[in-house]
Amino acid sequence: MESDLQKSISSRLNRRGDRSNLNPQAKDFDVGLFSSGRVPQDYPMKIVWKKGFIRLVLVGGILWMLLILIALLFHIWSCQSSVSFLSAMCNKDSKVYTMLDTMGLVTKPHRCPIPVSNDPDKIVIPTERTSDKVVKKLLYVTEDEVPNNSSESSPLFGGYISWKQREESFKLKSNMKVHCGFIKGGGAEMDPVDIKYVKKCKFVVASGIFDGYDIPHQPSNISLRSKKLFCFLMVVDEVSLEFMRENTTVKEDNAGGKWVGIWRLVLLKNQPYDEPRRNGKVPKIITHRLFPQAHYSIWIDGKMELVVDPLLILERYLWRGKNTFAIAQHKHHRSIYEEADANKRRKRYARPLIDLHMKIYYYEGMKPWSSSKKTISDVPEGAIIIREHTAVNNLFSCLWFNEVHLFTPRDQLSFGYVAYRLGDAFEFFMFPNCEYNSLFVLHPHTREHSSPIEWVKQLDQLKKNSNLKESRGGLGLFTPYPGDLNSVVLPQITRTSKAG
Repeated sequence: MESDLQKSISSRLNRRGDRSNLNPQAKDFDVGLFSSGRVPQDYPMKIVWKKGFIRLVLVGGILWMLLILIALLFHIWSCQSSVSFLSAMCNKDSKVYTMLDTMGLVTKPHRCPIPVSNDPDKIVIPTERTSDKVVKKLLYVTEDEVPNNSSESSPLFGGYISWKQREESFKLKSNMKVHCGFIKGGGAEMDPVDIKYVKKCKFVVASGIFDGYDIPHQPSNISLRSKKLFCFLMVVDEVSLEFMRENTTVKEDNAGGKWVGIWRLVLLKNQPYDEPRRNGKVPKIITHRLFPQAHYSIWIDGKMELVVDPLLILERYLWRGKNTFAIAQHKHHRSIYEEADANKRRKRYARPLIDLHMKIYYYEGMKPWSSSKKTISDVPEGAIIIREHTAVNNLFSCLWFNEVHLFTPRDQLSFGYVAYRLGDAFEFFMFPNCEYNSLFVLHPHTREHSSPIEWVKQLDQLKKNSNLKESRGGLGLFTPYPGDLNSVVLPQITRTSKAG
């Protein structure tokens, strides 16, 4: 009995000794633990490491950075994608896209070779102007009577155009007199020193900057011949001129003219409209009114840098094909109703006013674009306009401006309508959009543009808050229309491309 008990005790001691030998660190720890009563400092970290927390944080951080990188790459790819659904998600006005563009991570717009001549010095300039076949003489209304039922007492730059006057202006005659801006007392006055300078300009490259949204970008690849032949005229307002003085070098010549590099600044005082975008349509659309001695003009938006010699542009888009008016095709839209839908989604103007604008056009017979139409598109990319200042082209420009004056300032909506109303009398060359993107380098605005009216979703908002409504532009949208617009149902929009 005793021998069995001793054997049992001996075996337990042996097993305890074996365990001690197998884990000597545990033994040391036990001794230290109970002898000092403290836990070593590295022991919690060892426990955490064993549980994999630190490794989890590191892996999570790496995965998060990869997700951000993937999202940025997807953003860049979607902006360049030809798939409508994907490209529609791109917002090229976002700060993220601008940052990526600045870093050189965004691919440039689709471009294609322009079939221009190689040497500007070899271009033969036509000695004779294009003859006017339909409209022989065009005069402009310069003084306007204020309607008796109007609450306005001051002159409007674009005039108080009645519905009857508007309709008559589309009826072509040999001698015509139409509204075309510059009503006396309506604003947009030019300094005498600038009036004197532009009288010598027969070949014009024109641009405009209003409300300090851009600074002039110097054209490149300009030949010495074109520098002598063309006047590079940058139309600005007081705000933009002051902005340029603070952010770039403005020089003044002996005659009092102001210059930024090759650009001669042309100051327009007393802006005619509340909306800077509408003010920008004055030099853009009715260029011939600002520079009446010009035979040819090339308009480029203020945020663009021209990279092709202007003489080569005239030869390619006008003289080679015997055209007198050239403009690029819009990259995404061909129907003005699709373009209007995009404007509403991107808050380019009050949504109900855009709808009202389109209802008037639809009521007056403007159908959505289709392949049966003679034009390849009803929607232009209006940042570049190339034209010879013929009577018909000047008439078209006046009527186009009148639509912008009466309705929304979105000139891409009204271009196709005016072309439709003038029919075969107005001929124009609409060239591929990829060529348009090859003519210039596009720079971002100095700041984002925002106007209170862009956020209006219901007409009641304009009625309740008069501060949202423009006071000198778009008055045709608030003048009773001589037709039943309530019965007009706009065509359903099937998106065929991105918002644009």
